[in-house]
Amino acid sequence: MAAERILLKNCYHLVTSADDPGRGGVDVLIEGNRIAAIGPGLADAAGATAGTPTAGAAAGKTRVIDASRHVVVPGFVNTHHHFYQTLTRNLPAVQDAELFPWLKYLYEVWKYVDEDAVYWSTALATAELLKTGCTTSTDHHYLYPDGVSADIMAVQFAAAADTGMRFVPTRGSMSRSRKDGGLPPDSVVQDEERILADSERVIGEFHDPDDLAMRKVALAPCSPFSVSEESMRETAALARRYGVRLHTHLAETEDENEFCLNQLGRRPLEVMEDCDFVGPDVWFAHGIHFNDGELDRLAETGCSIAHCPTSNMRLGSGVCRVPEMTERGITVGLAVDGSASNDSSDMLGELRNALLLQRVARGADALGARDVLRMATENGAALLGVNGVGTLSVGGGADLALFDVHKMEYAGALSDPLAALVFSGYNHGADYTIVNGNVAVENGRLVGIDEERLFEQANAAAWRLYEKAGVI
Repeated sequence: MAAERILLKNCYHLVTSADDPGRGGVDVLIEGNRIAAIGPGLADAAGATAGTPTAGAAAGKTRVIDASRHVVVPGFVNTHHHFYQTLTRNLPAVQDAELFPWLKYLYEVWKYVDEDAVYWSTALATAELLKTGCTTSTDHHYLYPDGVSADIMAVQFAAAADTGMRFVPTRGSMSRSRKDGGLPPDSVVQDEERILADSERVIGEFHDPDDLAMRKVALAPCSPFSVSEESMRETAALARRYGVRLHTHLAETEDENEFCLNQLGRRPLEVMEDCDFVGPDVWFAHGIHFNDGELDRLAETGCSIAHCPTSNMRLGSGVCRVPEMTERGITVGLAVDGSASNDSSDMLGELRNALLLQRVARGADALGARDVLRMATENGAALLGVNGVGTLSVGGGADLALFDVHKMEYAGALSDPLAALVFSGYNHGADYTIVNGNVAVENGRLVGIDEERLFEQANAAAWRLYEKAGVI
């Protein structure tokens, strides 16, 4: 809970949701971790006194942030990522590889991930997301290398707390290694009994069901080709016993469809249905290669999709059928995906790529700026089961991003200030990012962690991986 009141004064353009046309000249008052008021002239009512956060809080006054240059939007929600991959982006050998050969190569690097790599990659990924307007993120960590005795999820929660991210990670898993017909080496998978036991432990230790919790947990077997069907089925049953959500990769590539047909005798979605791994508590990453009947089944069962446009372009995986999904009532969120298949964690940039990719495939009116804002905010919150964020309302969570549009790169674009963020500009950095009523990014810089130290430590961790794997 924040110790101070914050007043966003005289917002240039406040957008409370994707359906809100936006308005200017209004204030937003934050008290604790919720929005207390929205409207004009709140400064006098709040008794606002400008000053440093510490001085303002100590005096019982209100900290004022001048928002007269800013588009103010709900904080973005990232619905799929692999934080550890921030340490292996842009490796020359797989710059031009498709998914399966890309995975086979990188597993030989990732098998050396240790506790230090987990902490610094988590800090790095959450930092990049925060600096581009994201306030809530999941992570799909399914890699558990031999010899790492640390509690990986505890390490991740510690790093996310240091940067200030609202964090909904998944306890991922893989049990099928190469000897079982899978892709990863033996050293990074776990037996299914151990997976289930630890999944139950992390739910009990970390999951907070409160609407505005800073920590939640979901369960996420990596993919249909990474665990057995029995493991999928038992994971789904465990998640429902504790009321947590379920996640996995599905229908990302044609290779995956062929694998499931050849090895399991069914297409991926049918495998999921047979494992009871469908329903309104399930979201799938990617979902590119569904046919019409499968889209209908997704809608009927209430499953959601985390769309990863940059990753899908980067790996040449295909184009997700977003308009057809939304027409059927399927909830589609937005995600940057792992940083080795995106090479950044730029959340605002992901909105732009989502809009442009659909237009390449389906025409200039396929998606608009407010469509991608909805995907990146309220839809993402629904996917992760985080109530109270994704829109801005009195009594709702105080998760916001402020972007300064009174800069050269937005000149001529301000006839529609919200759309300017998506269509224009070349620096996607937020001026302020506020999470749970706390300022996590101020004047474009992280508050909770030193950026220079973060670069040095994360880069050093990356080079240690390269040297162990012999790839540099």
